[in-house]
Amino acid sequence: MCRIFAELPESAYAYQTRSVRLGGHVTSIRLEASFWAILEEISAAQGVSLGRFLSRLHDEVLEFRGGETNFASLLRCACLTYASEVRGSADAVGALKSEAASAFTDEQAAPLGRMRA
Repeated sequence: MCRIFAELPESAYAYQTRSVRLGGHVTSIRLEASFWAILEEISAAQGVSLGRFLSRLHDEVLEFRGGETNFASLLRCACLTYASEVRGSADAVGALKSEAASAFTDEQAAPLGRMRA
């Protein structure tokens, strides 16, 4: 029963630490390789670099929540949500691309802190 999980290659769940710029500050995020792969897939689907996607998501979370969160855990849950609710659904992928096109276009026109909600 657990063979599909037990036989995962170690490279899929080995930690990778990456440096990213969030809120103008360089920080590091440590996630399993599989999560990084999904985050790269999400950012590619939105037509932006991984760094730009993470920075935008971080800014939106701060704006929405009003303070810091456990960003690494949020990223893991975002990956699970993407894998279970978006990936493989043409409608969901289309909606994600449409929202991203608007969000990243707005970002170029005005920094997030000056955008209207």
